[in-house]
Amino acid sequence: MQAGMLYDPNMEEFCSEQTVLQDRLFEFNSLKPSQREEQKRFMKEAFTECGDNVFIQRPLYANWGGKHVHFGSNIYANFNLTLVDDGHIYIGDWVQFGPNVTVVTAGHPVLPELRKESFLQFNKDVHIEEGVWIGAGAVILPGVTIGKWSVIGAGSVVTKDIPAGVVAYGNPCRVAREISKRDRYYFYKNERIDWDEIKK
Repeated sequence: MQAGMLYDPNMEEFCSEQTVLQDRLFEFNSLKPSQREEQKRFMKEAFTECGDNVFIQRPLYANWGGKHVHFGSNIYANFNLTLVDDGHIYIGDWVQFGPNVTVVTAGHPVLPELRKESFLQFNKDVHIEEGVWIGAGAVILPGVTIGKWSVIGAGSVVTKDIPAGVVAYGNPCRVAREISKRDRYYFYKNERIDWDEIKK
């Protein structure tokens, strides 16, 4: 399962463990917004790693309840983050997720006879490096690495690695441009950044 090879995900030992983890995730999603300490406790206990100042707008969905998720610090995830965490998902510091983002580590073979009855699957880890911003509705597919401080546009389907320091979007997701000096002056189209106001 963790080696990236084909395996049967419907084995009883897997299903039993997933049921327990899914029950815990259900409880997390049922917490009141004001129950911040309980939310923090769940994340520290449920995820393989969880840094400080991690905020998840619920509901959160995860196949293994976050068991194979590695969160850094200072992370924000908007509503309906879906983590298909059969494999490991590594998320660096200062990462932001828009609403309805899906990160997938699991895949299935194309050959029909390998999917018939047993539903064989494989897992490939995903790496989202420091400072990445992923726009609303983006889908990150198995085995992908997104480099530091890059921006993934809304609705993108990321099928291949994206380098650091770029803006990329589309289906399939492609690099549109590098993050440049112009981005120090404009935050949206031709609207200028007021640095004096920000410093206040």
